[in-house]
Order: sequence, then structure tokens, then C-alpha cells
Amino acid sequence: MLKGTEDLFHRTEVLFLKAEQLPIISIYSFTNKDYTEFCKSLNFLLDFLYFLINNADMDYFISEEQRKLKEIAAWIAQEKIAPQRRELDKLDKFPHEILKELAENGMFKIFIPKDYGGTSAATLDLCLAVEEIARVCAGVGTAYAATALAATPIILFGSESQKSKYLSRVAEGTIASYGLTESQAGSDVAGIQTKVVKDGDSYIINGGKQFITNGGEAEIYVVFASTDPKRGARGLSAFIVEKDTPGFSFGKLEDKLGIRSAYTRELIFEDCKVPASNILSREGFGFIVAMRTFDYTRPGVAALSVGVAQGALDEVIKHRKTISFERTQFMIAELAAKVEAARAFVYAAARHIDSGAKNISRYSAMSKLFASDMAMEVTSKAVEIFGLSGCSEDYPVAKMFRDAKITQIYEGTNEIQKAVIGRELTR
Repeated sequence: MLKGTEDLFHRTEVLFLKAEQLPIISIYSFTNKDYTEFCKSLNFLLDFLYFLINNADMDYFISEEQRKLKEIAAWIAQEKIAPQRRELDKLDKFPHEILKELAENGMFKIFIPKDYGGTSAATLDLCLAVEEIARVCAGVGTAYAATALAATPIILFGSESQKSKYLSRVAEGTIASYGLTESQAGSDVAGIQTKVVKDGDSYIINGGKQFITNGGEAEIYVVFASTDPKRGARGLSAFIVEKDTPGFSFGKLEDKLGIRSAYTRELIFEDCKVPASNILSREGFGFIVAMRTFDYTRPGVAALSVGVAQGALDEVIKHRKTISFERTQFMIAELAAKVEAARAFVYAAARHIDSGAKNISRYSAMSKLFASDMAMEVTSKAVEIFGLSGCSEDYPVAKMFRDAKITQIYEGTNEIQKAVIGRELTR
């Protein structure tokens, strides 16, 4: 039985037993007391119906283990994140304790293979967890998902010793970060200026990264730098860098529009020496490492987008005074249909990846493109439905609107997704 259902069914039973004992009276003979009691009963029934509708999700044929995973993530989101959501956002507070709670409940294991202390490494599992967390706070969802993003290139391209050393730590809750973006190299990865030179059995890194999620808070970093600048994208290489490596420091903490509890910082490398054994794959393979990683992780951004949109829709439906007008009901119906369509798309893309299919780029990009655009539309409409209240930080839809924007930008802007899709369809 769904959490909380037993108490609601009991209260409903009591309500109807009381109703059976009431005399049949005409509405014209209602007293003020009768009317007050009637309204209380009606409001309870509406709450009960909302609970049933909100929890009677479409069956996407997820396994019992995945259903439990989803419930745990939802419980942590509601019980641990929701009470401090506004404080995390207002104070730009990194959610260390919440990430620890997620780790203690096995949420970091779900994107790590079993051989290295994980439970599945299934894309769909990660999507289910991220969606539930982002339904309450996309900032926490981003901080959590960024660790999965950084773990993915190690899973895909790491040596056996790298996997054993680093993935087992992540499975237990060690935070990780993915260092690709620079001020002159966002969508254009070939423009990366951070350089690295071989020095005996080490590599020396010099340069910097910008807008790096979990920067300064993570213990493990996957960093991209150029070993051969003349070759552009073909000269990039990827390295695992630990936080306490000499010559590695952190710069500006960004003051962002949304996802404020997910810290975004500069990474600074000044003659930072890392062991040659920390290179992922081989020299000149960095661009492939980066792009292949995104193929596997973009459905996670799409799932986060679905979570943000669903959270905004939840708030709209709970705000009952806004939905008495037929036009508003029509708008809500359209938004609900789009959320559900995006969810189905994301789950399908995740399952396609988990099947071991090779042609995953287009579907990964499509899911991210469709879901993030949907999230921006739904949160924008939610603010509109709330009216002036929607612009107030007293209501979560304002935060959700701010959070949604980044989903169209990070892990490749939506223009880049269109380029990927177009290339895949016309090659």
C-alpha cells in the first residue's frame, strides 16, 4: 500500500460512517455549522482524491527493485529536502548532509557497476532517482547527478585499476565532478585552452575550467585538457585528478540564477602534476571520452527536467483556488500531457541505452532536448497560473522556473542537441 494511504483510507471510512448517521436534510435548511462541516468534508475528499491521482502513476513496467528505489528517493526528497529547500536556495548552501543521506540509502550505488561496489549502473535507475529528487529541488538533483556524470567516463574508459580505485569510493558516497567547460570553450569543446604536457611518469596541467558543478566540494575530478593543441578536438585528453593534488585549486563560486545549492566553481591548474596512470584511455582520445559520456548521461538531465516540471505541476494542482476556471483547467491538462509524454520519452531512451544498443546518440539528445524545453514551458506556465504570487519566493514555482532554465543549457545546449540529432539522421 502506498505510503500514507492507510491513514487516508481510515479517515475516509470514518467520514462515510458519520455521513450514514446524518439525517437527510435539504440544502435549504443548512445552518452555518452544517455548511462549515460540509466544506471540511469536501476539502478532505478533494485532498484524498488529489493524493490518489498524484500517486496512481502510469505503470511504466519498472521492476519491484526500481519501484523501491523510486520510493526511497521520493521519501528523502519529501522528508529531508523539502523542509530546507528554500534555505538551501536562499543561502546558496551545498547539500552535504542530504547527499550523505542519499549515499547511506544506496543512491550512489545505482550508477556504479556491481563489480565496483554498485548495484546496477542502469541509466533508467539513475533517471528514476534524479526525477524524484528534482521534483522537490533541482539544485540537489544536479549536485547528485553531477557525480554520476563524472563517474561515467571512468566506467566507460577507465582501466581496471582506475575503476577499482575510484568507482568504489563513489559508490560509498564520495562526490565527483566533471571538468570540461571553459570561458572560451562551452559548446565548442575544440576551443579548450587548458594544456597538459608529459613529464616522465607524470602529466603537468596548466589552465582553468569554468562553471564546473560540484567544484571545490568534490574529491574526484575528471578533467579535459589538450595534449596537442595543433590537433584541436583530436588533441584532447582526459585525466582523473584528486582534490588534494598540489597545484590544483578553486576560484570563483558562481552566483547563479537557479540550482543555487549545486555549487559551480572555477578549477585552477598551476603546474598540477598527476600520475601518467591517471589518463583515461590514451592521449588524443579526450573528445571521444567527453561525447560518449554525454550519450549516456543526457537522459539524466532529461529526467531532472521531468522532475522539475512535475514538481511545478504538483504545486499548481495543490493551489486549488487557481484551478476553478475552465481555461486554467485546460492549461493544466495540456501541461500534464506534456510532462507525461516527456517522462515516457526519457524512460524509453534510458531503456534503449540499458539494452546495450549502439545507436544511442540521437535518442539521448532527443530526450534532453524535448524534456528540457518542456520543463521551461511548464514552469513558466505555472508561474503564470499563480499570477503575482508566482513571482514570489514564498511559492516554490518561482524557484522551479529559475531552476528549469539550466536544463536547456548544461551538458550541451539544446542547439547542440539539434546538431547531434540532425547529424545522426542525415549521415
